Amino acid sequence: MTDFADIRDEFETYIGDIVYATMTTVDGRGRPRARVLIPVWEIVDGRPLGWLATYRTPVKAAHLAGNPHAGFSYWTPKQNAVAVDTVATWVDEIDVKRHVWSLYGKGSPRGAGYPLGSFWKSPADPKLHVLRLEPYRVQVIRGLDLRSRIWSAARADELAG
Repeated sequence: MTDFADIRDEFETYIGDIVYATMTTVDGRGRPRARVLIPVWEIVDGRPLGWLATYRTPVKAAHLAGNPHAGFSYWTPKQNAVAVDTVATWVDEIDVKRHVWSLYGKGSPRGAGYPLGSFWKSPADPKLHVLRLEPYRVQVIRGLDLRSRIWSAARADELAG
Protein backbone atom coordinates (compact mmCIF):
# COMPACT_ATOMS: atom_id res chain seq x y z
CA MET A 1 0.00 0.00 0.00
CA THR A 2 1.28 3.43 -0.81
CA ASP A 3 -1.71 5.39 0.48
CA PHE A 4 -2.48 4.98 4.17
CA ALA A 5 -6.10 5.90 3.44
CA ASP A 6 -6.47 2.39 1.94
CA ILE A 7 -6.16 0.80 5.40
CA ARG A 8 -7.10 3.73 7.66
CA ASP A 9 -10.63 2.53 8.43
CA GLU A 10 -9.48 -0.95 9.51
CA PHE A 11 -6.54 0.53 11.44
CA GLU A 12 -8.80 2.88 13.40
CA THR A 13 -11.61 0.37 13.87
CA TYR A 14 -9.34 -2.40 15.17
CA ILE A 15 -7.33 -0.13 17.48
CA GLY A 16 -10.54 1.44 18.80
CA ASP A 17 -11.88 -2.05 19.52
CA ILE A 18 -8.67 -3.53 20.97
CA VAL A 19 -7.27 -0.41 22.76
CA TYR A 20 -4.30 -2.11 24.49
CA ALA A 21 -1.08 -2.65 22.57
CA THR A 22 1.99 -4.67 23.38
CA MET A 23 5.01 -2.40 22.98
CA THR A 24 8.29 -4.15 22.27
CA THR A 25 11.76 -2.63 22.51
CA VAL A 26 15.18 -4.26 22.58
CA ASP A 27 18.01 -3.93 25.05
CA GLY A 28 21.68 -3.37 24.28
CA ARG A 29 22.19 -7.12 23.82
CA GLY A 30 19.33 -7.44 21.33
CA ARG A 31 16.87 -9.06 23.74
CA PRO A 32 13.22 -8.01 23.34
CA ARG A 33 11.16 -6.58 26.16
CA ALA A 34 7.38 -6.25 25.97
CA ARG A 35 4.94 -4.23 28.00
CA VAL A 36 1.23 -3.49 27.56
CA LEU A 37 0.29 0.17 27.06
CA ILE A 38 -2.31 2.37 25.38
CA PRO A 39 -0.93 4.64 22.65
CA VAL A 40 -3.16 7.09 20.78
CA TRP A 41 -3.01 7.77 17.07
CA GLU A 42 -3.88 10.55 14.69
CA ILE A 43 -3.50 11.10 10.97
CA VAL A 44 -1.18 13.93 9.97
CA ASP A 45 -0.61 14.74 6.30
CA GLY A 46 -2.21 11.43 5.34
CA ARG A 47 0.04 9.33 7.57
CA PRO A 48 -0.40 7.79 11.00
CA LEU A 49 1.35 9.43 13.94
CA GLY A 50 1.27 7.92 17.40
CA TRP A 51 1.73 9.25 20.89
CA LEU A 52 2.38 7.43 24.12
CA ALA A 53 1.84 9.06 27.52
CA THR A 54 4.10 7.09 29.81
CA TYR A 55 6.57 7.06 32.64
CA ARG A 56 10.19 7.40 31.58
CA THR A 57 11.40 4.25 33.28
CA PRO A 58 15.14 3.49 33.29
CA VAL A 59 14.61 0.33 31.20
CA LYS A 60 12.41 1.98 28.55
CA ALA A 61 14.71 5.02 28.35
CA ALA A 62 17.84 2.86 28.01
CA HIS A 63 16.28 0.64 25.34
CA LEU A 64 15.13 3.60 23.24
CA ALA A 65 18.46 5.40 23.68
CA GLY A 66 20.22 2.34 22.26
CA ASN A 67 17.66 1.64 19.54
CA PRO A 68 14.72 3.98 18.93
CA HIS A 69 12.68 1.35 17.07
CA ALA A 70 9.58 0.12 18.88
CA GLY A 71 6.90 -2.30 17.75
CA PHE A 72 3.24 -2.09 18.76
CA SER A 73 1.01 -5.11 18.39
CA TYR A 74 -2.77 -5.23 18.80
CA TRP A 75 -4.80 -8.45 18.78
CA THR A 76 -8.36 -9.46 19.55
CA PRO A 77 -9.93 -12.94 19.87
CA LYS A 78 -11.82 -12.09 16.66
CA GLN A 79 -8.33 -12.47 15.13
CA ASN A 80 -8.25 -8.86 13.95
CA ALA A 81 -4.75 -7.53 14.45
CA VAL A 82 -2.62 -4.46 13.84
CA ALA A 83 1.18 -4.33 13.87
CA VAL A 84 2.87 -0.93 13.86
CA ASP A 85 6.64 -0.56 13.51
CA THR A 86 7.82 2.86 14.67
CA VAL A 87 10.71 5.11 15.53
CA ALA A 88 10.07 6.47 19.03
CA THR A 89 11.42 9.76 20.34
CA TRP A 90 10.90 11.53 23.64
CA VAL A 91 9.13 14.89 23.36
CA ASP A 92 9.20 17.36 26.24
CA GLU A 93 7.45 20.44 24.80
CA ILE A 94 4.44 21.48 26.87
CA ASP A 95 2.34 22.24 23.76
CA VAL A 96 2.84 18.66 22.58
CA LYS A 97 1.95 17.32 26.03
CA ARG A 98 -1.27 19.38 25.98
CA HIS A 99 -2.11 18.00 22.53
CA VAL A 100 -1.46 14.43 23.65
CA TRP A 101 -3.52 15.00 26.83
CA SER A 102 -6.40 16.09 24.60
CA LEU A 103 -6.04 13.10 22.25
CA TYR A 104 -6.19 10.68 25.17
CA GLY A 105 -9.28 12.45 26.50
CA LYS A 106 -11.03 12.14 23.13
CA GLY A 107 -10.09 8.47 22.75
CA SER A 108 -8.14 8.58 19.54
CA PRO A 109 -8.96 6.68 17.44
CA ARG A 110 -12.51 5.58 18.08
CA GLY A 111 -12.39 5.20 21.82
CA ALA A 112 -8.76 4.18 22.41
CA GLY A 113 -7.52 6.30 25.29
CA TYR A 114 -8.23 7.07 28.92
CA PRO A 115 -8.23 10.11 31.22
CA LEU A 116 -4.57 10.86 31.85
CA GLY A 117 -5.60 12.65 35.04
CA SER A 118 -5.86 9.20 36.61
CA PHE A 119 -2.04 9.02 36.57
CA TRP A 120 -0.74 12.59 36.18
CA LYS A 121 -1.93 15.92 37.57
CA SER A 122 -1.82 17.87 34.30
CA PRO A 123 0.12 18.09 31.03
CA ALA A 124 2.78 20.00 33.00
CA ASP A 125 3.26 17.18 35.54
CA PRO A 126 7.03 16.42 35.52
CA LYS A 127 6.27 12.69 35.82
CA LEU A 128 4.35 12.70 32.52
CA HIS A 129 6.55 11.82 29.56
CA VAL A 130 5.51 11.55 25.94
CA LEU A 131 6.86 9.39 23.16
CA ARG A 132 6.27 10.42 19.54
CA LEU A 133 5.73 7.28 17.46
CA GLU A 134 6.50 7.65 13.76
CA PRO A 135 5.37 4.53 11.91
CA TYR A 136 7.33 3.27 8.95
CA ARG A 137 5.23 0.11 8.52
CA VAL A 138 1.64 -0.71 9.45
CA GLN A 139 -0.03 -4.08 8.91
CA VAL A 140 -3.73 -4.78 9.43
CA ILE A 141 -5.07 -8.33 9.47
CA ARG A 142 -8.77 -9.05 9.21
CA GLY A 143 -9.66 -12.12 11.28
CA LEU A 144 -12.60 -13.17 9.14
CA ASP A 145 -10.38 -14.36 6.30
CA LEU A 146 -6.87 -13.46 7.57
CA ARG A 147 -6.50 -10.87 4.81
CA SER A 148 -3.33 -8.89 5.44
CA ARG A 149 -2.61 -5.44 4.08
CA ILE A 150 0.59 -3.49 4.68
CA TRP A 151 1.35 0.21 4.39
CA SER A 152 4.99 1.27 4.23
CA ALA A 153 6.26 4.84 4.58
CA ALA A 154 9.33 4.00 2.48
CA ARG A 155 7.16 2.64 -0.34
CA ALA A 156 4.90 5.70 -0.17
CA ASP A 157 7.93 8.01 -0.25
CA GLU A 158 9.49 6.06 -3.13
CA LEU A 159 6.39 6.43 -5.28
CA ALA A 160 5.81 10.06 -4.32
CA GLY A 161 9.35 11.18 -5.06
